[in-house]
Amino acid sequence: MSEVYVFFATGFEEIEGLTCVDLMRRADIDVTTVSVTGDRTVVGSHKIPVQMDKLFDEVDFGQAQMLVLPGGGPGTKNLEAFEPLMKQIDAFVKEGKAVAAICAAPSILGHRGHLNGKNAICFPGFEEQLTGATIVEQGAVRDGQIITGRGMGASVNFGLAIVEFFKGKETADALAKKICYVN
Repeated sequence: MSEVYVFFATGFEEIEGLTCVDLMRRADIDVTTVSVTGDRTVVGSHKIPVQMDKLFDEVDFGQAQMLVLPGGGPGTKNLEAFEPLMKQIDAFVKEGKAVAAICAAPSILGHRGHLNGKNAICFPGFEEQLTGATIVEQGAVRDGQIITGRGMGASVNFGLAIVEFFKGKETADALAKKICYVN
């Protein structure tokens, strides 16, 4: 059973999706990649096929602590169109569990009313879709149980924010140093 599930749809932004998975695994966070396409291989926005750990129907959400949504214009639209995932996101937010989204994907949270009164960030041009949010110009923003990221260039910031959420600032800072991250 995973602590974190990262969801992939056709057209996902490869760096956004895989960087956070890589950083979580380096920090020993139990993370599983999940396809919402019905196929274990999902093709990203730059035509890179990536093999997922599970299909959506194989996921047991019982012990999960966080759902992660990578961006990419087409990927975000495809994630949002997958209603079973939207129901899980709504349930997670209602239960006070964590949701993280980067690039265009925070718009999903805005559309569903999950950013009301929250600080958040997204890819430039999507700000109006973060309904109820205060836009904070940072690479990654955590407000309570919601983490948002700006875009591909902030993928490490986003991944480290997730690591900090689970393991604390000291672990996130040590990991940043280990990977030679310069902010």
